[in-house]
Amino acid sequence: MEVHTILGKGHSEVVYEDALQYEFLKNGVPFEREKKFNIEYKDTILPHYYFADFVVFDNIILEVKAIEVLINSHIKQTLNYLAASKLNLGILVNFGEDSLAYKRVIL
Repeated sequence: MEVHTILGKGHSEVVYEDALQYEFLKNGVPFEREKKFNIEYKDTILPHYYFADFVVFDNIILEVKAIEVLINSHIKQTLNYLAASKLNLGILVNFGEDSLAYKRVIL
């Protein structure tokens, strides 16, 4: 909420990610930024992979958007990240709306 209050809408995702990283560091929130997750297919690891914007507290994927409105494909993207990571909880946050919008995504 603090990031959206100060920056408002209209910035690119990376600006919000930088501000979130600042807040996480300042408040002692454990996180990894741009965490890489392999994609398993049968008995192999595919050559492409996913990058989650953040993993916080070692078990929550935080995906950042800066768009007009969240749509189902953003939820599906977060679900794919959850499946690849073997985590169960994702939070999809959109800084592109007048008010901060978020969606809890559970695998």
